[in-house]
Amino acid sequence: MKNTFALYSLKAIDSPNFTMSPIELKDYIPFEVKRVYFISKSKIGTSGEHCHFIEEELFVLVQGSATIIIDKGQGKEEIAMIGPTSACYVPNYVWHGFRDISPDAIILALSSTNYSPDRSDYLENYDDYLKIRDQKLQTTSA
Repeated sequence: MKNTFALYSLKAIDSPNFTMSPIELKDYIPFEVKRVYFISKSKIGTSGEHCHFIEEELFVLVQGSATIIIDKGQGKEEIAMIGPTSACYVPNYVWHGFRDISPDAIILALSSTNYSPDRSDYLENYDDYLKIRDQKLQTTSA
């Protein structure tokens, strides 16, 4: 598995009583899950955009809809997600955030790190991110 952004359509297995969408973690993420959290009851429809130096995440849209904003090296892209079968893997050094989060949306996040209140793993300035991204791209292409 490559360490690059990936968008997934999860399986939806219908049974007489429910629909199940299994996630075999080995098929979607290259890290050990250390933390699970939910984003729900969005009041403003957005999350803060940022990237992580270390943390990797898998986001699963369990319910509702949202648009993920991603910069994986060519500028910001917006990708619509519609639950419950949309998921995306976001490695470190990938700018990301959500907008147009529906009021009923539930986003499940699986993280490679434990929570750190000092936010030392976060880069929240897009201009600084662009400089780091360009340096990383030059290093990997050399």
